[in-house]
Amino acid sequence: MKRQFIKTADGSTSIYLEGMDDYYHSKYGAIAESNHIFIKNGLLSRDLTKEINVLEVGMGTGLNVLTTMKASNEYGLKIHYDAIEAYPIKMEELSSINFAEILKIEDSLLRNIHDSPWETKVQLQPHFNLTKYQAKLQDAKLELNQCDVVYFDAFSPDKQEEMWSEGIFKKLYHSLKPGGVLVTYCVKGMIRRLLQSVGFKVEKLKGPEGGKREMCRAIKPLT
Repeated sequence: MKRQFIKTADGSTSIYLEGMDDYYHSKYGAIAESNHIFIKNGLLSRDLTKEINVLEVGMGTGLNVLTTMKASNEYGLKIHYDAIEAYPIKMEELSSINFAEILKIEDSLLRNIHDSPWETKVQLQPHFNLTKYQAKLQDAKLELNQCDVVYFDAFSPDKQEEMWSEGIFKKLYHSLKPGGVLVTYCVKGMIRRLLQSVGFKVEKLKGPEGGKREMCRAIKPLT
């Protein structure tokens, strides 16, 4: 499927998939979206005094890995990061992505993310471990109560309907620890009802500045 690299409103890169007619990140700001939805309202909504296990569905460009790594350094967090990606981007495409320049981090970090072996825990920084899985979420094995935060960053329900199903959300619900959160950009009523049907308490929150008006956070009850 042909990829077209574009510049989003905050200057950061996204990818437009012509065959799917969808974007990897918000055209209103890729980094702004990642920081607001996944970091501020996902990672940093947790207890920051302990180790945090993150599961990302749809690693794509690796942007959410980078912003989480940056937050890990800024807040002194120890992060265990699992990322699922069925269709990884090519190494030669990384030169078209400008995340390191805007985030003011080392150029090598993004390459290290994509160059790390699959299904192997890799220490990218002293307090940050990454394990990548090249698989569809439907086929991935998730342990019960294994993660604190789920970044649900699949393509939109209109383009990838099979990813926004009751079965998928039930699988993610069981993978979260009690009190864990799932965050996503999609706030469609149908999606919120599916999340509620498997046991989540669902919140609509303010979206990123200049982008979508709202986002969704789903919380697994403590009991």
